[in-house]
Amino acid sequence: MPDDMARPLIRERAGGSRHLEASMLEPSTLVIGILGTGDFSRSLARRLVASGYQVVVGSRTPARSAALFPEESEVTSQMEAANQADLVFVAVYPEHHSTLVQLKPALAGKTLVDVSNGLQIKQEGPSNAQQLADLFPESYVVKGFNTISAWTLQAGPRDGSRQVFLCSDDQNAKSSVMQLCRRMGFIPVDMGLLSSSLEIENLPLYLFPSWRTPIICALALFVFFYLYNSVRDVLYPYVTSKKNNLYKLPIEIVNVTFPCVALVMLALVYLPGLIAAFLQLWWGTKYNRFPNWLDHWLIQRKQFGLCSFLCAVLHAIYSLCLPMRKSARFQLINKAFEQVQTGRPDSWVEEEVWRMELYLSVGIMALGLLSLLAVTSLPSVANTVNWREFTFVQSTLGYCALSMATLHTLIFGWNRAFLSAQYHFYMPPTFLLVLILPLAVLLGRLALFLPCVGHRLRQIRRGWEKSRHIRFILPDDDCRNGLENVSNV
Repeated sequence: MPDDMARPLIRERAGGSRHLEASMLEPSTLVIGILGTGDFSRSLARRLVASGYQVVVGSRTPARSAALFPEESEVTSQMEAANQADLVFVAVYPEHHSTLVQLKPALAGKTLVDVSNGLQIKQEGPSNAQQLADLFPESYVVKGFNTISAWTLQAGPRDGSRQVFLCSDDQNAKSSVMQLCRRMGFIPVDMGLLSSSLEIENLPLYLFPSWRTPIICALALFVFFYLYNSVRDVLYPYVTSKKNNLYKLPIEIVNVTFPCVALVMLALVYLPGLIAAFLQLWWGTKYNRFPNWLDHWLIQRKQFGLCSFLCAVLHAIYSLCLPMRKSARFQLINKAFEQVQTGRPDSWVEEEVWRMELYLSVGIMALGLLSLLAVTSLPSVANTVNWREFTFVQSTLGYCALSMATLHTLIFGWNRAFLSAQYHFYMPPTFLLVLILPLAVLLGRLALFLPCVGHRLRQIRRGWEKSRHIRFILPDDDCRNGLENVSNV
């Protein structure tokens, strides 16, 4: 029986309080049980075996599932796995937890790790882990590993998130699971009591919660500027001279819209910080809570910046593709024939040449600074710099990027803001609308550089309060040390 001989010998152990003993056992002698034979169970078994643990898998059909698991693990019945294991992973769907009630005597006094997730976000309990704890009151339930995917378990923590959120009402059981996490190469995060399990179960179900507002804002700005540019550059020529410019909609109008969105979104990154600073100056204290909308805005600045970077990159790609269009080639040929027929072969205009050179140069610098901001916002890069370096890049270089992008737009507009022919349907050129918010942000930042304003803001952020007085009580008249009785902080 070579197959039987190849399986590891796993000692039978009596029931009782296992979670106290399990944390003191060596990994080679600790037996980890897994109830369930799905994808997650198979990946978990491979990771546990690679970490040096003995693994026993409980299945309703052991003969059918044995070939799916590593040879070093043992696939047996659920009852036998529950009896042999010191710590048990419950890797079955929560609606099937009730089918494990027959294992209650074998699981009494042992640590159960619930790895299940719900189908939708729950605002109120009980959670799956709490329901499992109600089914097995004599066991110690730990919630964890539900935020780790099967692929991360199989490939190792280097290819996914290293954090494992854990919570339990029993500290010893939680400590034993934390030790197991570290052995597997993950970082355990203690979330407290089992009442936090509902929050942990909701984590994998959120769909970019911090991205919702920035994406909606970017889409709204794109739709607005796209329609605005379409009215000016497509509808107006058709109404006034019956000229069909519909071919501009897929490329040219989109290319003009993306930089508008990018610049406004970049200004929205730094606008909440200015609002917060001026609110603190107005209040004369830093201890007042900001409004909820401003709190959320400040938290989501990174997402606003990345949306701005995406629009800027798309603008650069669309601009590079402009000469590849058939319409651009036809316009170039027609312009050449027109110059030959009019006898003006030399079309060099010094002002336009300089404008385009400056326009492209400043735009490239703005995109380069935006790229640096985007790279620095990555956690892997942010963790390698200290707070002062990170603040310098995100604040100082960020304002430089905003200045370069604003200058890029100003050079694009040049003197067209003063030409009446540019006001189609009495609508101002698009770049005038785009410049309002960035210029307001830059002017607000310059205001904070004023010595009187900047000094007062620094005082406030170091604890000074406009309406607070501290009274120094001196012991007697002989102990005067130069302090006044009342002093403003």
